Amino acid sequence: MRRATVSRNTTETRISLKLTLEGRGRYDIRTGIRFFDHMLELFTRHGGFDLTLRCDGDLDVDQHHTVEDVGIALGEAVREAIGDKRGINRAGYFVMPMDETLAVAAIDLSGRPACVVNLKKPAARVGDLTTELIDDFFDGFASAARANVHVKVMYGRSSHHKIEAVFKAFARALRVACAKDKRLARVLPSTKALL
Repeated sequence: MRRATVSRNTTETRISLKLTLEGRGRYDIRTGIRFFDHMLELFTRHGGFDLTLRCDGDLDVDQHHTVEDVGIALGEAVREAIGDKRGINRAGYFVMPMDETLAVAAIDLSGRPACVVNLKKPAARVGDLTTELIDDFFDGFASAARANVHVKVMYGRSSHHKIEAVFKAFARALRVACAKDKRLARVLPSTKALL
């Protein structure tokens, strides 16, 4: 089982996180932002991970530090759990329908951080979440995981569906990227001999 435990404590947030890549979709998540919790629960279930996460952030200021720092902590956990990357697929993508919405996510655990997010202008808030912070979550994840992360809403009407479809697609793309390829079990998925 590939697992990681991350503690991230700053003057703005205190985060404890436990991640198992080969999980059963079990979660226990509390960030203080219920809609964000829901998206992380979807991520866990659709990725087939197990995730325990507590974040005590300065929500009296705003949600930015909480959302971004959770992305960073999750990226650190994924990087740690994967280890030396030998035998993993490295890249994955998924196209996710959500009623009238279609979203796509593509991930490359390349060792080089890059992030592009296009949510097709969702409402300013969905539930209790400020939606512009979703970009910060994915950017924090990409930086800490040292991964290329691209998420895009192709089309859709409901802002709730756009965001939910993106998190589900991201989870399933990451699941593929992290997965082991038995034929290449000892091979680093790069011709550079470095990831």
